[in-house]
Amino acid sequence: MNYETGLSVEEKVASLFQPDTLLPAQYLETFRKKGYLEPEKRLMLAVLEDAIACFQKYPFARDSKGRALFREAEEWIVEEGSDWLFSFENICEVLALDPQYVRQGLLRWKQKMMAERPKAKIYRLTPRGEKRKGGVTVAGRTGQKLLKAVGR
Repeated sequence: MNYETGLSVEEKVASLFQPDTLLPAQYLETFRKKGYLEPEKRLMLAVLEDAIACFQKYPFARDSKGRALFREAEEWIVEEGSDWLFSFENICEVLALDPQYVRQGLLRWKQKMMAERPKAKIYRLTPRGEKRKGGVTVAGRTGQKLLKAVGR
């Protein structure tokens, strides 16, 4: 018996021939099992969260800032094959997310929102219940000026 390891010679020899079988997922899991996120990963997570928040918050934005935020987030999400460190695909890979799965889920969400959105909204230029002259609703001075301008 060997006093350094506590194993006999036979046990050492037998351990040489035992297979060290690991699945690739098991091997990679040893690197992923950190209880905390490094600062770089936290930054990547913040970038991803912000892009998804803009994508879901501004799809129907009426102001130019909201439309720009949505457009930038959507372009970043659908871009494929970028080697930029903070690309959508790289961030998903670092955070152990499948980029195609996340991308498809977000695009399905957008399609669902577009389908549920009313196609057109009717705006009234005059309040209801005003007096009518010649079949046209008149609302105060502005309405009367418009009627004079068109000859009614």
